[in-house]
Amino acid sequence: MTLSSESNLWLAESLFRLGAVEFGDFTLGRTAVGSPVYLNVRKLIGHPTALWRVAALMHDEIVALQGMRNPQVAQFDLVAGVPLGGLHIATAYSLIAKVPMIYLHPGRDEHVVEGVYSYGQTAIIMDDLVTGGGSITETAAALREAGLLVKDAFVLVDRQQGARERLKADGINLRAVLTLEVILNYLMSSGLIEEEQYRRSIEYLEAGRS
Repeated sequence: MTLSSESNLWLAESLFRLGAVEFGDFTLGRTAVGSPVYLNVRKLIGHPTALWRVAALMHDEIVALQGMRNPQVAQFDLVAGVPLGGLHIATAYSLIAKVPMIYLHPGRDEHVVEGVYSYGQTAIIMDDLVTGGGSITETAAALREAGLLVKDAFVLVDRQQGARERLKADGINLRAVLTLEVILNYLMSSGLIEEEQYRRSIEYLEAGRS
């Protein structure tokens, strides 16, 4: 969670209004099987103001986390977007923070890092959503192969399905604007979703933790 999760709840409502929160029965890769809730965070690209606001919020929080007595985010030289969902997040952040952006070329068997970078620089990885952390782990491995350092990852939504623990074991500190549980709690308390949708989703998250 972030420094100011309550002030980030506008994002939960924005995602809901954009139709980015769906309920049903979804299998999302290898980690989320039979999930009753699906988040399509990429729909933010249809709301430029919300996308800009997200990038500004991430920048403010990163600066605050870096400025702590015991910094919670390491200093970095580059922002790396995870294809494809993380590219628009990283691009928006790059424009606001004026930090150069890199990314892995999607669709190639070999890892090709696009952008301008130098050996030994540090990159923070950004994505729109994290479930088990596999995409971030793979991106970090490729960046490290290219001679870059990776210490942190920042995402909009953490689905809370093992990513934080998996990334920590890989030496990566994960930060998220919101967690799926916080989003569900907000939507339920605001009367935007049915109690059955909320209950099934929370039970699914809790079952994954046991």
